[in-house]
This record gives sequence, C-alpha cells and structure tokens, in this order.
Amino acid sequence: MCTSDTSAAGLDWVPASCTLPTVEQPVRVAEFDDLFASVQSAERVDPTTLRLTVPGGVEAQARDLASRESSCCSFFGFDFASAGDVLEMTVTVPPAHVAVLDAFAARAS
Repeated sequence: MCTSDTSAAGLDWVPASCTLPTVEQPVRVAEFDDLFASVQSAERVDPTTLRLTVPGGVEAQARDLASRESSCCSFFGFDFASAGDVLEMTVTVPPAHVAVLDAFAARAS
C-alpha cells in the first residue's frame, strides 16, 4: 500500500490491492493527471462506470496507460470508442471498488 498520507500525495485512488511498486505509484498518478488534463467531459454513467471524452490525438497514450494500469490493478476495466475526432474512454470497476472509481473520477474532473 502507499504511504499513510496517500491523499496529500494524490494517491487517494490507489487501492491496497494495487501491485505496482509503491515507489512507482506517484509516477503513474502523474501520467494519469497528464491524460486527465485533456479530458473534455467526464460522465458518471452509474456507480461503477465513468466515461471520459478526450481528444482523439491522445488515444495511444490512453490505451497504453490503461493497459499498464490493468496489469497492476486488474479490477479496472477500460474500453475505448472513437467518435469522430474524440475518443470515449469508459472505465469500469466492480461494486467493491466504487470508492476507487470515485477518487479516480474526482481527479479526472
């Protein structure tokens, strides 16, 4: 798990089940923050689903980051759909991880 001051470090959405080494977690959060800077809209579809709309130009970055995140936090589901010049990135979690998605969504907004 992250340090006890995870919220101040921006790691409040990193769950205890994450297998990414603690020292690498702030780097991953920074990568997501970089992606989140391009979010055009964020819609909470339901408690376990978040849909982000980003420019199509960040598709490779978004897919790479989602792939790496899924390898250490396997409960995350990521789906992508191109819609013209934008990309819809849908993030899902099981009900047991809604609090993680809540924090993830807060950072994306």
